[in-house]
Amino acid sequence: MGISTMTGVIVRSKALLAVALSALVLALSVPAFAQEVPPEQLALARKYIDLTDRAAVYETTLVEIAIGTMRQIVQQNPEISEQTDAAISKVLEEYKGRKGELLDQFARVYAVRFTIEELQEIVAFYESPTGQKLSAANSEANIDLQRVLQVFTTNVRPEFFAKVRADLRAQGIAI
Repeated sequence: MGISTMTGVIVRSKALLAVALSALVLALSVPAFAQEVPPEQLALARKYIDLTDRAAVYETTLVEIAIGTMRQIVQQNPEISEQTDAAISKVLEEYKGRKGELLDQFARVYAVRFTIEELQEIVAFYESPTGQKLSAANSEANIDLQRVLQVFTTNVRPEFFAKVRADLRAQGIAI
């Protein structure tokens, strides 16, 4: 089996795994979405989402999708980059007013997991100065945490691989 065939198999395996994981997540979340939630509970959960959406999840996700789409199309068709950019801008405009749909779904996830009383406490905390500070600091802290994790991963990956290779060699397996 050649390198390109192996690469294709790996890519397809990763895609299949992603689809399977997505299906599993959806299957596990269906009971949460199927439950009836009192409107006031849902409203409190949505208030929490609105108070803590400092990273602009919806907009950030759309931009990432747009960049990936642009990269994918232009990589194969560099001559149509201007048209692709215009088409992406047009499609982004279509999604501009749909943020509420996603945030309502986020709110439902919290509404089924927390009681009205708990949501009131959560909202009260995030309306407090400390809660607002935490919410504002979370996006920057998450970026810093991602950097720390990236350094950790970069440092551990070769060491981990070397240890596995050493163990396999100790078993008489050459790689």
